[in-house]
Formats: sequence, structure tokens, C-alpha cells
Amino acid sequence: MIFSLCLLLILIGLYGVVVSRQTLKIVISLLIMNHGVHLLLLLIGYREAGNPPIVDPAISIAEFAASSVDPLPQALVLTAIVIGLGVLALMVAFCVRLYERYGTFDVTEIRRLRG
Repeated sequence: MIFSLCLLLILIGLYGVVVSRQTLKIVISLLIMNHGVHLLLLLIGYREAGNPPIVDPAISIAEFAASSVDPLPQALVLTAIVIGLGVLALMVAFCVRLYERYGTFDVTEIRRLRG
């Protein structure tokens, strides 16, 4: 059920990228897709009633591996969020420069004004 919600977020973002002609709407759609992927990665590492991934010397390694949550997807999502923030700043700066140059956010109008 929750995986389908992540897929729905990704598809909503993809629909916005494909259909929209405004650059800011495309950026927002890419952000929605990005959040859907983040949630999907976090759900992959989730384990029902899992223990935190902190090694306890009192239990064996096999028991620890069977009962703990996988920390790798969490680290990957944290890294992806930071990279996504940098990409977002670049996309917004690109949109601002396009607006300063052409006076519009419409992609078809920008193509027409290209000369």
C-alpha cells in the first residue's frame, strides 16, 4: 500500500514534467518526483519491529542482522537530499536567468523568442 503511494508521487511528478510548459512548474514536479524516490528508498530499508542498527555485544551477529533495520538506505536518502538541494538551487537560478532574459517562464515562448 505504501509503496503504491510512493509510485503515485513519482507518477504525479512525471506527469507534471511532461505536461507543464512553465519552468517553475517543471522544477516543482521534479521535486515531487524526488520526494517520492526518497520515500521509496526509506521504505526499502524499513523492517517491522526492527531494532536500531547499533551493535550490542550481548547478541550474536546473525541475530543482530536478522532483527536490525538497514541503515544504508537512510544514509543514501540523506545524501540524496543534500544533492537535491544543490540541484534545486541550480534549477531556480536557471529559471530566474531565463525570466530575466526572456521575460517569461513559458518554454514554448522561450523557444519562439530564441531567434
